Amino acid sequence: MATEDVKTADQGNQHDIRIQIDRVHYEVTALAMTGIQLRAVPPPPQGPIGADRDLFLVVPGGTDEKIADDQPVKLHNGMRFFTAPAQINPGQSGADA
Repeated sequence: MATEDVKTADQGNQHDIRIQIDRVHYEVTALAMTGIQLRAVPPPPQGPIGADRDLFLVVPGGTDEKIADDQPVKLHNGMRFFTAPAQINPGQSGADA
């Protein structure tokens, strides 16, 4: 997997933080980003991540955390995020068919 370079302003402070979103490696420069900023990290054609998908932070040994668009996330090297469909439409049951 190739590392994508994504530069995000952090009020003049430059940091190289490596994160993953959907198993793709990215490098950002901000110490914190909101959910909407994280959604914009993947460049086209993979991104930005649309509203039809939820964004989650992988919590090792715990319950993964859904990240809201306006939620700030303090970043550090090695953080992993993944996306999942925002709404799952179950199929009809046999009784309804």
